[in-house]
Amino acid sequence: MGRVLVLEDFGAGIVSDGAVVASASVQEEQKLAAFEQGYKAGWDDANKAHTEESSALSADLEANLRDLSFTFHEAKSHVLKGVEPLLRELVASVLPESAKVALPAMVGEALQPLLEGAAAAPVLVMCAPQTRPLLDGFIPSDPGFPLELRDDPTLADGQVFLRFGEREKIVDLASAINDVETMVGDFFKLNERKKANG
Repeated sequence: MGRVLVLEDFGAGIVSDGAVVASASVQEEQKLAAFEQGYKAGWDDANKAHTEESSALSADLEANLRDLSFTFHEAKSHVLKGVEPLLRELVASVLPESAKVALPAMVGEALQPLLEGAAAAPVLVMCAPQTRPLLDGFIPSDPGFPLELRDDPTLADGQVFLRFGEREKIVDLASAINDVETMVGDFFKLNERKKANG
């Protein structure tokens, strides 16, 4: 005998109208579920990509800000190193000469409070011998009150001691210049420490 050929029956789902409708409804639900699953997967991928992109942008921004900060501090340090010799030279050479020129005005300013409510007591102005020529040119021959100008070799150049009765005042340019030199030096030391500490 021969062998029987068995073929697949493609018309089995068409037998009744109810079966075809049920099969189409199931297919539609499967399509809808597949669409929802694909949509959710796409949405999840988009969220994941957005999160990764935001993280990458944040990391890039942080790195750029760190580089910019480092560059700013390098530039500031470079400028300060360039300015430091100039400031030190100004403090060492120009400031003392400028202060000497300003000394008579400073003495006059210091005398004002001493002379307010003055009686007949003389004002004693003591200065270093090398400072005397500056003050001689500043003090008039008749100031309108008793004034005595004396040399005091114990005082340093730029120091003036004022006495009016019980009241005393010291004008000390050397100390002021030393204070300025110290402040300039401390400023540059502080900058070096900040640079070393990041």
